Amino acid sequence: MISHCSAIVKIILNSRNHRLNSKKNILVTGANGQLGMEFRALASASPTYNFLFTSRDELSITNVDNVEEYFSANRISHCVNCAAYTTVDKAEVEKDIAFQHNGTAVGNLAAICKKHDAVFIHFSTDYVFNGQSSIPYTEEDETDPVNMYGASKLLGEQETQKNNPSSVIIRTSWVYSSYGKNFVKTMLRLMSEKDTISVVNDQFGSPTYAYDLANAVMKIIDKYERPVPGIYNYSNSGVISWFDFAKAIKEISGCNCAILPVSTSQYPTPAKRPHYSVMDTAKIKETFGMVIPEWKESLRKCIELLKL
Repeated sequence: MISHCSAIVKIILNSRNHRLNSKKNILVTGANGQLGMEFRALASASPTYNFLFTSRDELSITNVDNVEEYFSANRISHCVNCAAYTTVDKAEVEKDIAFQHNGTAVGNLAAICKKHDAVFIHFSTDYVFNGQSSIPYTEEDETDPVNMYGASKLLGEQETQKNNPSSVIIRTSWVYSSYGKNFVKTMLRLMSEKDTISVVNDQFGSPTYAYDLANAVMKIIDKYERPVPGIYNYSNSGVISWFDFAKAIKEISGCNCAILPVSTSQYPTPAKRPHYSVMDTAKIKETFGMVIPEWKESLRKCIELLKL
């Protein structure tokens, strides 16, 4: 009788261990950035997956040998690459570093994902376009970056598609979050410190709440074992200028700071910015049955979160 009970317990334990081991391992690189932090926040709502979060210090994607060892040791099913060099102006003088992190390393990561049969999801930018359009850019429109950051991200797209054609590349724009450094948090700080600030009013785009983007990716992972590969555009719906963005931040937060519009020529930066980088998001909505929130609705949610 005891022997029979022991056998039953062993079967139950083996079954439990099998279920635990059968969980898919999702690697999120660059997990201390604002987008990576949103994936961390979402992890508790996705108990069917094992999340492996790595920072640059823990797993630099520029170290091919370490990345290969990590994949071999952890049976990765999905790699969500949030690791990136994102300092746009600094990239003008640190070109080699930007191209290594955003270009070469991304291509190597894509190749390792292919070798280990892992789904690769990578994030790119609206800055791959030159900003001379007057209508939203589609995924098929010609790329022509006007700064080194955009050029480095374009290389990452190209290397990814060359090394792993099954990859999903998501171009996004004007990313902000309750985590990390971004336009929203900078504006809130300046508005609390100053009576008047000036913000550029002749650059147009669409903000992206990092939570919305991370949530969209998790829905894709949940719904599709092998997502339809290719390049997709994702941003919150709506078209605004940085000045419009700042005015909305003021309105929602209740700040009294005056905001003055200035032209790009009045506010020169080391890196040139595209005048218009609005992206058409029809493809990602149609392919994955996705509903994308309106920009002001998401901004309100982020600011309310920051008030807590």
